[in-house]
Amino acid sequence: MMLPLRTLLKWSVNRSCSRAFAVSPQSYTSAKKGLVLGVYEKEKEEESLILTTAGENFDNAVSGKLRDQLSRSGPALKKGKSRIFYGLHEDFSSIVVVGLGKKSIGVNQQEIWNEAKENIRAAVSVGCRQMQDMEIAQVEVDPCGDAQAAAEGAVLGLFEYDELKKKKKKAVTTHLHGSSEHKAWEKGVLYAEGQNLARHLMEAPANYITPTKFAEIFEQKLASMDSSVKVFTRSKPWIEEQQMGAFLSVAKGSEEPPIFLEIHYSGSSDASQPPLVFVGKGVTFDSGGISLKPSSGMDAMRADMGGAATICSAIMIAAKLKLPINIIGLAPLCENMPSGGANKPGDVVKAKNGKTIQVDNTDAEGRLILADALCYAHSFNPRAIVNAATLTGAMDVALGSAAAGVFTNSSWLWTHLQEASVITGDRVWRMPLFEHYSKQVTESALADLNNIGKYRSGGACTAAAFLKEFVTAPHWAHLDIAGVMSNKDEVPYLRKGMSGRPTRTLIEFATRLSEDNQTV
Repeated sequence: MMLPLRTLLKWSVNRSCSRAFAVSPQSYTSAKKGLVLGVYEKEKEEESLILTTAGENFDNAVSGKLRDQLSRSGPALKKGKSRIFYGLHEDFSSIVVVGLGKKSIGVNQQEIWNEAKENIRAAVSVGCRQMQDMEIAQVEVDPCGDAQAAAEGAVLGLFEYDELKKKKKKAVTTHLHGSSEHKAWEKGVLYAEGQNLARHLMEAPANYITPTKFAEIFEQKLASMDSSVKVFTRSKPWIEEQQMGAFLSVAKGSEEPPIFLEIHYSGSSDASQPPLVFVGKGVTFDSGGISLKPSSGMDAMRADMGGAATICSAIMIAAKLKLPINIIGLAPLCENMPSGGANKPGDVVKAKNGKTIQVDNTDAEGRLILADALCYAHSFNPRAIVNAATLTGAMDVALGSAAAGVFTNSSWLWTHLQEASVITGDRVWRMPLFEHYSKQVTESALADLNNIGKYRSGGACTAAAFLKEFVTAPHWAHLDIAGVMSNKDEVPYLRKGMSGRPTRTLIEFATRLSEDNQTV
């Protein structure tokens, strides 16, 4: 039997302040509340309705009225569909029942993700959004067999960037219902809040998120954390001292000063443990420079710092989870703008490792700033280097929004990334790092390298081959996240807009790496 609701401790997740906390039931019993419950599809036609554990307990508490209403109100609920009921329980003004698909499913080998988790995320997001549309501020959520996935669906599904609008959607607070899986729920909340922070940064206008402001946001967010987290905001003189000529060449076209943001998280009990180094492209607005982009859709290039947003958000959540691992995050931040001081096609610049680069296309700027950051990453004796960047339109053409492309020299690293993505549903797909592509960027008329390939085809692969010229570490992966930068309707639990992908996969990857004691 379900215990009387007034005797239970409710867990509250306040999306607006990004905190999970316990609250007394008396603090919101007077408010109008909603409840989201799950129901499975029948495996066989003759089977009776299959409710979740929380659904069964609720049905018992209301003397079978939920099951009766579901049977009377129409055909069985399919995956991702929902139905609203009123007046079933005095504590809940509205009940939304959502379809979870079949109970027996798990990892789908064809789709390369855990289908049950994805179904829960999608279903819970539908239910929570319906509650938001009804302006119900307090919502309890059925864990649906996986409290972490349910929390992710709730928090991701409710997010919308409306900070600059007068008319805003109703703020909804979600709570775990009928379960003791509080740790799993809280973990899901943190994973989702990490992705939502990246979504917020990517969606905000470029005049609000400049390189300086980006760094300030993480300084503020990480200031309250313990001594395991340190933030270093490096200014232009430091960048010059490091001889990051490629990075500086991109930044010099803008009046906004460049910033090199460095975040250190020391979670391992062994301070000497080699760190995982995350590197993220941080172009806070990309006009293309002198090789100017078309005006149509250029506004979306406010999200060209998606690599920096995702890796910095992932490190913040890793620190909140207290993962036993050392992580360093590096984010070269600047704008790519046309001006009298900007890079010109045909210019030659020198990277931190001494290699010269002929810049034949100023819109291929992301690889220039990453080149210097990758060189710097090697100074930490890294266990592995993983960089993320909205690098090429060619990646979007190749994979669309289904998966981020991964170019790596390490099968060990690839295995961890792919296994992490199966859990999160934010998938990755391995791409080639053939010598075939390296030849196209190492044959240059004026310099050691050219920042674009000799041929038009294989643009994502030649960009990765360019980055490889600045890597000597045996375990490196480059994630081209251009195709997953935004969401239209492909991911059902994300609203239209910038996606913040693949933040949760990076967090899960760091979690898995923290549990892997293999010496590499």
